[in-house]
Amino acid sequence: MSHRVCPWWLGYFLANPIRRLVHDPPALLRPFVSEGMTVVEPGPGMGYFTLELARLVGRSGKVVAMDIQPKMLAKLRHRARKTGLLDRIDARRVPGDGMGLDDLKGQVDFVLAFAVVHEMPGAGRFFAEASAALKPGGRLLLAEPSFEVSEREFAVTLHLAGQNGFRVESRPAIRWSRSAVLVKI
Repeated sequence: MSHRVCPWWLGYFLANPIRRLVHDPPALLRPFVSEGMTVVEPGPGMGYFTLELARLVGRSGKVVAMDIQPKMLAKLRHRARKTGLLDRIDARRVPGDGMGLDDLKGQVDFVLAFAVVHEMPGAGRFFAEASAALKPGGRLLLAEPSFEVSEREFAVTLHLAGQNGFRVESRPAIRWSRSAVLVKI
């Protein structure tokens, strides 16, 4: 799999409202996220899914969004401020060798990993960190772009998830993606 990081300027394209024709955040996220939850989103870009996550967790919830690119996080914060959702979002810059979630051990209800695991230098490490942060029974929605991640590569990714305390609950159809809902055992 490639481990190239999406360039920051592509974030403008990915945050475009026209994208809703392909990936509609409320439809994708409502089955998994509700009021009061703590949600983690690695690689949020400019916040395409983050803003909807913040709406769904409500005032009593929290979204922790981490990225390695300061420009992505700056735009995410700007968009969140404009929509009145910034107080629900903890936007963190991480160095790239981990997610920096030690402070959330066993506290996370849901992780959204949308088109990001293939960009990480180590999928095994990602799943280990996500598993440590999630509560037992917590879910992780994994979606990888089918034009970048082969079925064989996705199978390896799911195997790594299994080695780190996850089981596959379902394989939802998400356009242009290979996807799975994983549950922390």
